[in-house]
Parts: sequence; structure tokens; C-alpha cells
Amino acid sequence: MSKDLPVTLNNAVIYHIQLKDSFSNFGKELINLGYMPDQKFCIVSDSNVAPLYGEEICTLLKESGYQQVYCYTFQAGEASKNTSTVNDVYEYLIGHHFDRHDVLIALGGGVVGDLTGFTAATYLRGIDFIQVPTSLLAQVDSSIGGKTGVDFLQYKNIVGAFYQPKLVYMNLNVLKTLPKDQLVSGFGEILKHGLIKNSRYFSWMNEHYQGILDLDYDTLEEMIYESCRIKRDVVERDPKELGERALLNFGHTIGHAVEKLADFKLSHGVCVGLGTVAASYLSCRLGNISDQDLALIEETLQHFGLLTRVSDLDAKEILDTTKLDKKMVGAKIKFILLETIGNAYIYRDLSDEQILEGIHYILTETE
Repeated sequence: MSKDLPVTLNNAVIYHIQLKDSFSNFGKELINLGYMPDQKFCIVSDSNVAPLYGEEICTLLKESGYQQVYCYTFQAGEASKNTSTVNDVYEYLIGHHFDRHDVLIALGGGVVGDLTGFTAATYLRGIDFIQVPTSLLAQVDSSIGGKTGVDFLQYKNIVGAFYQPKLVYMNLNVLKTLPKDQLVSGFGEILKHGLIKNSRYFSWMNEHYQGILDLDYDTLEEMIYESCRIKRDVVERDPKELGERALLNFGHTIGHAVEKLADFKLSHGVCVGLGTVAASYLSCRLGNISDQDLALIEETLQHFGLLTRVSDLDAKEILDTTKLDKKMVGAKIKFILLETIGNAYIYRDLSDEQILEGIHYILTETE
């Protein structure tokens, strides 16, 4: 069982997004890409994922004729997504004599993919890398589109590069082993795709939420394929976020601030969900969507286990943190709002008072 989405830039297919039900064809796909037996491969993974799938991927590569396979593992978590970890990977690659004909494989979630992609983009001015996303969030979002990067000081994803992988290979059956909170995190980005680009898909998610939560394979495959297609289409039209691609940041401006101020104890997708509620509320206050639309958005998020309110955070701190966002243009926040469900737009004229109102909407007072 498999599905395939080609990604085209400048009228040429530059890589494929492959949805599979196992890792069994992974080595064959590397052969199809033209990689030779004398090339080196470094699987970059984290301490959660490497013990689960690192040995399997290594074995498959060796069975396909690739004997120089290495694995570098770093401590799992956002705290490792920094230039210090990148330096450690550089040192490992140099120590094992990797040259610009060799290949990195990002095996893991979004942190692994972003960090490995940035390492590949900058090591020897660029070597090939392959995305093997193992979280739902990475499969539908971060593995697609070539955004790579790491955090620096208090700034999230502030150091990075646009650098496209040579392949995105997804084994959808790994989702059945994920903890519930990681699945919920992915739903935050998936629902975002429907809200900004496809109202029918958003409705489909609402109608099929039970099958999705039950991890029915065919339903999951349809969901992931459609989310990947939406993101692929946006990236093809705007690969370097000069315009339309900014719409993919819906829910992220406030969401990233909440994520940081909660000390990353809330997952990325949960924080995006909270940012989605705030942005939807502001869209409603501006007269774009109705109260009923806002209620439907919140209800749908709740169906998938996402939060619509958060406590123990300060509204003014959230506002101040949004102004550290790399999407600032001068003194203005480039905010993404909804014109309707399924149609988003960029808005640069929200006042601090309006943003604070949206932030207060998602905060619950604690006694």
C-alpha cells in the first residue's frame, strides 16, 4: 500500500513524498535515487526514536548494498534543537570523513527533521538529506517544504535555511505506536490546513474524527495525503515564504509564544490549536466568520483532544513574546486570519489591544 506526491519547483520534480505501510522499500528507494554502494549514510535521530527504528533502517540499508551506515543520536526534546547540537553532528561527520557526496537521513519528529536538514544545508555548503518522519506532526508539516532550522537563545527557529530533501518517506504504521499526546499534536497542524485552504477537508475531519482517533489505516492515509497535498501545493507556489506560504503560520504567532512561556510542556500542535482559537476569535471580531463558525472550530479542536483554553499564563507576557517572532515586519506582526473557514489571509494592522483581546479569550483565570 502506498501513495506518492511529487513536489515540483521551477517546472521540475525535485522530490517525492511517499506514504507507505512499512519501511521495507526504503533501501530500494535510495537505489532508485541513484545512490551508490560506496556512499556513506548517517542516520540522525533522537533518544526516543533511534531505539525503535534505528537498527531496522540501518539493516535495510545494508541489505540494499550500503555498508557505510552510521547513526548519530542526540537527546530528545526541543532543548536539543540548537546550534550546539548541530556542532556535535558536524564533529561526528568530520570524524567519519563524510564528504559532499554522502547523505544524512533524518529519522524522527520535527526537531530531528529541522535540525538534520539545517546540518545538511550547511555542512560542506550542502549535502543530500532524506526525511523519514515518524511523528504525525512531522509527516503532515515539518518534513515537507524545505524549511530547516534551530532555535537560538529565546528565538524559535531563528537560525535556518530553505533546503529541500531528496525524498520524504513515511511509514504510516509507526503512528500506531505513538503516545496519544503526539497524535494530538499532529491534529493541530492538520486542522489548520483545512481552516486555511479547504473547508471540505475541515468538515471531513469533523465527520471522520472517530475513525481517525481509532487509527483506522485507510482513514489515516486519506487524512495525511490530503494534508500533505495542501502543504505541497502552497510550497510549490511560494517555496521561500514571500507571500502565500505565510498562511501556513495560522495559529503560530500566539501559539509559539504560548509554547515558549509554557516551557515547552505543551506540545507544538496543542499550542498551535490555542493560537488557532485566538486567531479565529479575532477573525470573528473583525466580522469575517460567524459566532457559529467560531463555535464549530472550537468543537472540532476538542474532538481531537486539543485545548481551547490555557491557564497559568500572563496575557501581556504572551503579547511581548509574539514580538520576538521572526515573522515580524518592522514593528508590525504579520498575523494570519480567516476570511471564511477554508480561506485565510495576511493582516498587518492588528493593534496590541486587539491581539491582547484574542489572547485573553484563550486564557482561563486561576483561583
